[in-house]
Amino acid sequence: MSDMSSDKLTVLGRITAVYGIKGWVKVFSHTQPMENILDYSPWLLNLDGRWTEVKLAEGKRHGKGIIVRLAGVDDRDQARKYCNLDIAVEQSRLPELEEGDYYWSQLEKLSVYTLSGELLGKVHHLIETGSNDVLVVRKCAGSIDKRERLIPYLPDQVIKEIDLEAGTLRVDWDPEF
Repeated sequence: MSDMSSDKLTVLGRITAVYGIKGWVKVFSHTQPMENILDYSPWLLNLDGRWTEVKLAEGKRHGKGIIVRLAGVDDRDQARKYCNLDIAVEQSRLPELEEGDYYWSQLEKLSVYTLSGELLGKVHHLIETGSNDVLVVRKCAGSIDKRERLIPYLPDQVIKEIDLEAGTLRVDWDPEF
């Protein structure tokens, strides 16, 4: 068992569903390419409110996703308890990013401001569209309205400043959109 604080962890994906009858599960990966999630070990899963280390027995690309079998999980019933859990790793195990690159989990929860200082909301999550990633920004205390906005993650064009220390992101974005 691990009592790691979640601020030292980075979420790299999520176990979504059981696969087959031999304890395999489907994984949605935030890594690029998606199978890079298999390179990290151990995984940390939030089981009953505690981050718990699990080891991968095996894993592979399967269709448009990834399937894995966790060590010690050999049947569908055991695998079911891991569904809908985020997969995290300790940040210290992640490769150093180039200047200006960020992990998705670092962007989530940032307050999003226009260049003129209007608070649009907080980054709820990101989605991959193929051409570029998109920030899903939802209302928060103090935001100018209750709208959800989809803002393209285009550094320099739309994303003007990211300040992880301050927890803010500045965008060149018309609040009417």
